[in-house]
Amino acid sequence: MYERSALNILKEALQISPVVLLSGARQVGKSTLCLSLDYEYRVFDSLTERASALNDPLGYIATLPNPITLDEIQKVPEVLEGIKIAVDKQRQNGAFLLTGSANVLDMKKAKETLAGRIVAIPLWPLSQKELHGKADENIIDVLFSQGVKKLKSNNLPYDDVFTSIANGGYPEIVKIDSKRGRSLWFNAYISTYVERDIRDVGELRDISAFIRLYNIIAPRSCGLLNKSSLASDANLSEPTVSNYLSMLEMIYQISLLQPYSSNISKRFIKSPKLFMTDSGLFCHLLGIHSAGELTTSTHKGDVVETFVYSELLKHSGYSQVQPHLYHFRTNDKKEIDFIVEKAGKIFAIEVKASLSVKQDSFKHIADFQKRTSKEVVGIVFYTGDNVLSFGDETHERYALPLNIFF
Repeated sequence: MYERSALNILKEALQISPVVLLSGARQVGKSTLCLSLDYEYRVFDSLTERASALNDPLGYIATLPNPITLDEIQKVPEVLEGIKIAVDKQRQNGAFLLTGSANVLDMKKAKETLAGRIVAIPLWPLSQKELHGKADENIIDVLFSQGVKKLKSNNLPYDDVFTSIANGGYPEIVKIDSKRGRSLWFNAYISTYVERDIRDVGELRDISAFIRLYNIIAPRSCGLLNKSSLASDANLSEPTVSNYLSMLEMIYQISLLQPYSSNISKRFIKSPKLFMTDSGLFCHLLGIHSAGELTTSTHKGDVVETFVYSELLKHSGYSQVQPHLYHFRTNDKKEIDFIVEKAGKIFAIEVKASLSVKQDSFKHIADFQKRTSKEVVGIVFYTGDNVLSFGDETHERYALPLNIFF
């Protein structure tokens, strides 16, 4: 069992809130994490348990012991009203730990039911720090509290970094040694979990249309979201595309990164960027199954950027700082992959899938630094080995190896 960065956050949340929701995609380790706690455990994958809860949701909750873990809560959102009544009758922090492979707080039946009574914690696939036994190391906290110079290169071989990117972070996939075995696992994941969870969170009349859109989305990870183009390519209406995208967000298969807006430019692009949330599943959908195939792929840049985004999501979500993540792009094509901001301090981040970095790699970051009065540190991630400075007398800029995530 891997030590998880979210464990201490989960324990703290249970101390301060009567209801805690631990949500994330299927097979990321939610149940394993919950079973490490000394809680009674019930799961709604059980037909008997689910039938009882659906038949009498208020009575079902009233008869439960406390504290209790209720797994796969998205299958029976009706019990949330019973949880609300139980909490209002006797508020006891840590009484209910809910888990789900969908964010039930975004489901129609669940909105506002537990307002003021719940803390939500997302659990992502394993980070590279978790995979390498360093769950307590958080890059975001180091950046904001100590600065770039405290980050250290891990001197991993290039092939090892790219193998990890191609595999992704699902706990089961890292146990599989063969290319064919990983491909079989990802195929089964899509057909058994993604399709099933989509049916749990919304009305889905045409599964083939949904899978068609899902496969069209994959090559567009890292790109600006264009619903009209997606609708045209998938032969679907824009409202249907919007509905499918919302459901994919709810089950943590995609993430929409919002644009950064400020007074430094009135001509910024307002569309979000679309990302797959796991580089391994992204590679599988692109037909990439090894470090060698990734190295020669025309999609290499997008895959590496998706990997960095997924790592930033994990480190930001598990950090003390809890910063905001954005992308930045203007109409005149000045683009910065990621803006990480908190309390007036910004890290402007570019991602390069190359072994070397030049001064020109920082041109859009340098322009951004000149246009804002905020404190901005520029970072370019690359596939080399060393932490290098590219700053000047007024601004900090660094090239950082991808291996700092490991």
